[in-house]
Amino acid sequence: MTERVLFAAEVLFVVAAVAGVALWSVPAALVAGGTLGLLACERASAERRAAAQRRGGTTTGGERQ
Repeated sequence: MTERVLFAAEVLFVVAAVAGVALWSVPAALVAGGTLGLLACERASAERRAAAQRRGGTTTGGERQ
């Protein structure tokens, strides 16, 4: 449950930050939102790969070993 609360707080913080930037500059907010979205996808992907390796599975996504 703690993980979900931290995730929700992180999402709310990012939304508030992007909204604050949008009040100043909409293009800057779009760039920031896209960058943060890309980082979130990479982070989720890395967590899934790490979990698969801990379970003894193979890595996915084209990594060479």
